[in-house]
Amino acid sequence: MASRSWSAGQSTGGPDLELFIFARFHARPGKQDALAEALRDVLAPSSEEPGCLGIHAFRSIRDPQLFYIHSRWKDEAAFEIHSGLPHTIRFVERAEPLIDHPFDVTRAEQIG
Repeated sequence: MASRSWSAGQSTGGPDLELFIFARFHARPGKQDALAEALRDVLAPSSEEPGCLGIHAFRSIRDPQLFYIHSRWKDEAAFEIHSGLPHTIRFVERAEPLIDHPFDVTRAEQIG
């Protein structure tokens, strides 16, 4: 279920604290192009959400199967809304069979 995969963990800050997301994706052998496409496809609709302050996808220069999403959200509530939207659910369903590990999403607050 998408919201469970994306919603793990609790923030130590208040409800109005800006939220940073770091998501790691390691593609199964031969699936890196499909994963890159899925990541690119979720960026535009996510960036148009009112609570999204920025979202970018990255690929490791040393491991072509390793990808990351870094995103910034107005607050944790905005990310919770994001996790339940159709484009996010479709992304999770599309990405899960392409990666060789459980979803790895970290919610973070800036400390410096």
